[in-house]
Amino acid sequence: MKSFALSFATLLFLAGAARAGPTCKEARKGLFAQARISCARARRTALRAVGPVASVKSAELEEEKGRLVYSFDLQHPGRAGVEEVLVDARSGQVVSMVHESAQAEAAERD
Repeated sequence: MKSFALSFATLLFLAGAARAGPTCKEARKGLFAQARISCARARRTALRAVGPVASVKSAELEEEKGRLVYSFDLQHPGRAGVEEVLVDARSGQVVSMVHESAQAEAAERD
């Protein structure tokens, strides 16, 4: 029974680590100093908005349309493309949630 509990705890830890995904990148030096909430808090907000089984593919702190936001690309199992969730880096509120097809995501990278 003890080994089962240890195995279960290890599985939960690994699932949480996989779900957490990459750390936030800073689009431009100095943006982290302007953020009022942490990347971890913004990540939790984004994941709650999309659903419990999503995983983070990319995470970045950037300025978009004059607003400082954490931008997360979240992959939902069994669904093509990603959900792009923007979380305001000052208030912690979701400001945008858009589904991007695989083609749109590739075009954005280019």
